[in-house]
Amino acid sequence: MISQEAYHVLCHHIDGVEIFYKDWGSKDAQPIVFHHGWPLSADDWDAQMLFFLSKGFRVIAHDRRGHGRSAQVSDGHDMDHYAADASAVVEHLDLKNAIHIGHSTGGGQVARYVAKYGQPQGRVAKAVLISAVSPLMVRTDRSPKGAPIEVLDGLRAGLAANRAQFFLDVPTGPFYGFNRTGTKVSEGTIRNWWRQGMMGSAKAHYEGIRAFSETDQTEDLKAITVPVLVLQGDDDQVVSYQNAAVLQDRLLQNSTLKIYPGYPHGMHTTHADVINADILAFITR
Repeated sequence: MISQEAYHVLCHHIDGVEIFYKDWGSKDAQPIVFHHGWPLSADDWDAQMLFFLSKGFRVIAHDRRGHGRSAQVSDGHDMDHYAADASAVVEHLDLKNAIHIGHSTGGGQVARYVAKYGQPQGRVAKAVLISAVSPLMVRTDRSPKGAPIEVLDGLRAGLAANRAQFFLDVPTGPFYGFNRTGTKVSEGTIRNWWRQGMMGSAKAHYEGIRAFSETDQTEDLKAITVPVLVLQGDDDQVVSYQNAAVLQDRLLQNSTLKIYPGYPHGMHTTHADVINADILAFITR
């Protein structure tokens, strides 16, 4: 079922899952595809979509399965299905020469999509990873600087016990760095995070924690040949930049790394003016 408005619902060609997406701008313009973080939706990209639309790009963002307005299906809450769903949207819109931008879990989704689907079809021009979870977030022998499994188990426990309260605590605290002394707190940003999270499925969010933390994407990163901009703040309290952006830059074949002093995990929202300008410079050079 395809709506003819500026937003659409796509029936996934593989397993019939309905994926919601937005598609704004001229169909002749270069497309930018945005991949959101956990447990949010395409709405997390408002500041980017409006900015890049004003610069003449076509902007597209979809809600991951189980998130936002996409179907709250029982299964498929893993990086392979996330990437396949993204590919279904790209194929449906027949996007070519696209720029793919992913934040956090969406960064992992971009890495899997580009490595598995985008390059063989020539559909991807460049990619941007913002505070991305790849190559591997959880602490293991291969990822000694990763997050202890106890931290991730704590996320699961908090979500299962009281998701509504947990989804207030995360944006109020570490996600945007609002727990740091002297930081200007945005109540609207906190409420918008909560709104997006509560739209989605508790099951998808619960199982998504494993997807974003325990998926080893080392080989995905190594396989990517298109230019990639890697961005992260050094005060990211959710994903350690030393275990993420620094390693991404080492594994990628053609990357540009930028670390922002004092920026939080959700820096594309708190510092949208800086992040947008740096992405624009990268994709237009």
